[in-house]
Amino acid sequence: MHYTGTIWRPPYEARSLLLEVTAGCTHHKCKFCTLYNDLTFNFRMSPIKDIEADLLELQTALCDPISKITSSMTGNKSFTTDRVFLTGANPFVLSYDKLSEIASLIRKYLPFIKTIGSFARITDISAKSDEELSSLSDMGYDALTIGIETGDDKALEFMNKGYTSLDVIEQCSRLDKAGIRYSFFYLAGISGAGRGEIGAMLTADVCNQLNPILIGANMLTIYPDSDLFNEIKKGIWHEENELEKYMEIRTLIEHLNIKTCVAAMGSSNAFHFQADIPRNKEKLLGFLDRIIDNVSESELLAYRKSVKHL
Repeated sequence: MHYTGTIWRPPYEARSLLLEVTAGCTHHKCKFCTLYNDLTFNFRMSPIKDIEADLLELQTALCDPISKITSSMTGNKSFTTDRVFLTGANPFVLSYDKLSEIASLIRKYLPFIKTIGSFARITDISAKSDEELSSLSDMGYDALTIGIETGDDKALEFMNKGYTSLDVIEQCSRLDKAGIRYSFFYLAGISGAGRGEIGAMLTADVCNQLNPILIGANMLTIYPDSDLFNEIKKGIWHEENELEKYMEIRTLIEHLNIKTCVAAMGSSNAFHFQADIPRNKEKLLGFLDRIIDNVSESELLAYRKSVKHL
């Protein structure tokens, strides 16, 4: 398989087949992000011949009777998936024609695949017409993961995200209309010290106008090779403490009034959870209250410092 650099996927895509179609990020300007710093380029699309070769390799592995027997004996369910996740920071940036070609190749080699997912930026959606989005939905593109990070426009501008909260609402409404589902990544701490709960309420306001199937909370973790680290050294930006981040997540959940799933699954989270709301909203708020009331800042900070890489 052709894989470039560190391969990132959401925790809930663990059973999806991972197919590299892009490497790097088209934006690569977010001050907090270091995920693609190991690459010597910002972004590139994989050659179609490499994509096709990888699909052939997957087809061979999945159709190999020995592989199936071994998988059954070990209890490995990974080869029973009917989903492909395209890797790279934002493969959905590819043109409609390229995405269509990739979907056709997936169907050719893996006809049992039902859905195709990927990371996406808000700006990837705006570049496509309503008709193209609907057609991509028909091809199986579904359940995209979008790192909106926050609904706080001041934070979005400072962090160089390249879009506003209104853009999130407008573009994700277009996904709703096209029938393409999506999940959000929310980054606790992105608004900075003293603004966390404000950012959480602004984010809830954005989410309440949309239909994310999942809101994944992640904790801002700042590394020395990030631009944000330099802003902190200059005294331009101040980091929220760890308990404030949990208060922030609690505020977000408290103000959500849509049906969705809220989760904290990634390694940036000292405590993991996953709950459907509004059904389990009060239980989840109680769980967060127990963390806030019983876990010390020093314990949470020790965990943060132990996270060497996301």
